[in-house]
Amino acid sequence: MTETPAPHPEASGKMSGPILVGVMPGQQPVVVEQAARIAAGAGLRLVCAYADATVYPVDGTTGGPAAPIDPDGVDGAQGIPDALKVTLAEQLSGREIEWSIVPLAGEPAHALAREAGSIGASMIVVGTREHKLTAALKEMTAGSVARRLSHRQDLPVLVVPVNPRVPDDDDDY
Repeated sequence: MTETPAPHPEASGKMSGPILVGVMPGQQPVVVEQAARIAAGAGLRLVCAYADATVYPVDGTTGGPAAPIDPDGVDGAQGIPDALKVTLAEQLSGREIEWSIVPLAGEPAHALAREAGSIGASMIVVGTREHKLTAALKEMTAGSVARRLSHRQDLPVLVVPVNPRVPDDDDDY
């Protein structure tokens, strides 16, 4: 009898790397909740990533040295807002998962993609934009992080709807 070798995790569809979730201040909790649920269900770590678009990675690495885009602006110190740290700690307390938060520099879609490759992520989780004028203007000028990731990644990207608006007479679904 010949033994069949065990399939590679990639071939079997089993996730092995952490779940990477993009986070930002004021974000709806549903995005982190969905990412935490997936991480817990798969027995994986959750990595919360905050991308600061006002700084850029000096050496092109994630988590490495960063410099401000506007050297005359604020001090440009790369970091995670304290309010975001508190919110995540409260939101993830009591869950049976290992989690961390990392600062990233640069445009969010590129920063998340770099970090996903760096940590061997199994999946990237992001939320959609809220239905506000400022969000619509940002999407028109900068584009959608979710759209960019979903078109340029070779790993799964979960886009969590935030405050979805579907008219009652919408028959597209």
